[in-house]
Amino acid sequence: MRSVMILLWAVLCLSLPVLAADAPLPQFSLTSPGWENNGVIPDRYTCRGADMSPALAMKNAPAGAAAFVLTVHDPEGSVGPWVHWLVYNIPQSGTEIKENSNPGTEALNDFGNFYYSGPCLMDERKHRFIFTMYALNEPLDNVTEGATMDTLLKAMNGRIMAKAEFVGVYQNPAVKKEP
Repeated sequence: MRSVMILLWAVLCLSLPVLAADAPLPQFSLTSPGWENNGVIPDRYTCRGADMSPALAMKNAPAGAAAFVLTVHDPEGSVGPWVHWLVYNIPQSGTEIKENSNPGTEALNDFGNFYYSGPCLMDERKHRFIFTMYALNEPLDNVTEGATMDTLLKAMNGRIMAKAEFVGVYQNPAVKKEP
C-alpha cells in the first residue's frame, strides 16, 4: 500500500508542471485610439503613410509585472508569418505607449530593422496584424542585441504572467480588394 501511495504521489508531482503549463494565461486589455479591435489600420501606420507606430494603451495589467514585451506580427504574411515590431523591457510604469515612440528595447523584425515597420502589402489579400503585449514577472536581462521573435519567446519562457492581444486588419488599397 505504501509503494502505491508513493507511486501516486510521484505521478502527481511530475504532472503538476504539465497541468500548470497548459493553463490559459490571465488576460488584460490592449487598445489603440487609432482603430477598434479587428478594425482597419489607418494608412498613417503603414508604408503608404508615415509608417509610424500606433499609440497603445493597457488596462488591468498585473500590478506585479516587472516589465512588458510587445510583439506585432502578420500571421498571413506573403512568405509566412512576418514580424513587424518587437519591443522588450518596456517599463512596468508605462500603461500607455505614445504614437511614433520607442517604449523599450527594440529587437530585430523581419524587415531587418530595429524599429516599427508597418503593414506594406504586395498582394490583394486582407491581412491581420496581431499586437500582443506580455506582462513579465522579471525583465529580460538575458537578451542580447540582434534578438528576434524566437529569441524573445524563448527568453520569456516561465516569466509570462499575463497577455493581451489587439488586432488590426489591412489590405493594400492599390490592388483589387476582396469582396
